[in-house]
Amino acid sequence: MQSNIQSAVSSIVSSSFVPRPASVSLNALHDVAPGRNGRGDIEPMPAIDGTTMGQWMRSMLDEIDYGMLLVNAQAQLLHVNHTAQTELDARHPLQITPQGVRTLRSQDTAPLLEALAGAQRGRRKLLLLGSGEHRVCLSVVPLPGGATLMVLGKRQVCEQLTVQGYARSMGLTAAETRVLDGLCAGVRPREIAERQGVAVSTVRTQIGSIRAKTGVASIRELVRQVAVLPPLVGALKGGGSVATLAALPVAALGLLSDAAALARHTPLAA
Repeated sequence: MQSNIQSAVSSIVSSSFVPRPASVSLNALHDVAPGRNGRGDIEPMPAIDGTTMGQWMRSMLDEIDYGMLLVNAQAQLLHVNHTAQTELDARHPLQITPQGVRTLRSQDTAPLLEALAGAQRGRRKLLLLGSGEHRVCLSVVPLPGGATLMVLGKRQVCEQLTVQGYARSMGLTAAETRVLDGLCAGVRPREIAERQGVAVSTVRTQIGSIRAKTGVASIRELVRQVAVLPPLVGALKGGGSVATLAALPVAALGLLSDAAALARHTPLAA
């Protein structure tokens, strides 16, 4: 089914978007980066041709770990980022067809069309589509020129690949990584122990080791720290598929470690 989605997306957007760009050198970015003048104002960036900017914008959207779809007033697809392509499987409440974006359940069609019509009048809307474990939240956002942005809510607080990258950057063992994955998914220590076939005391010892290595004071703080980490979606993609975590660049692991350190010093919201 995933290949059918990919084919449908390709047939719709191939005429409107340029291919993925090759990697851009840091020198090239430095040459076009905005600077500050003597008054401290940010100076405008030098002119960039539309093709290059389109490539950059498309790649930038693919780095975001929220599914994003751009549609017109008739719900015809203009663009879809990598995360949305991955999430929109056969059971997802939203479906991509050659005719445009459609709902899987007939009872979700009217609310979606109403939200899209409201977007044409400049109104934002938050929808809940689907049911049970496949229930998702969808944000409908009007954009200039009659286009509408649809942002898919996350199905889980902590993405598994981010959890694994964080665990590796913190030097956690394989067993500790499995415990961390369970905690971030909201699983209690006793259930984690049952799944792993070990005693609860073993899991609690592993939690203590995780807290010592990450420098957090509680499980709540640990989960929060992982939840606010930057996504690794783009860094783990390779050749159209997800690469193994072992291929994650050392620099990316360093970014996770730095981000985690910053999160540790950010006060929890009341």
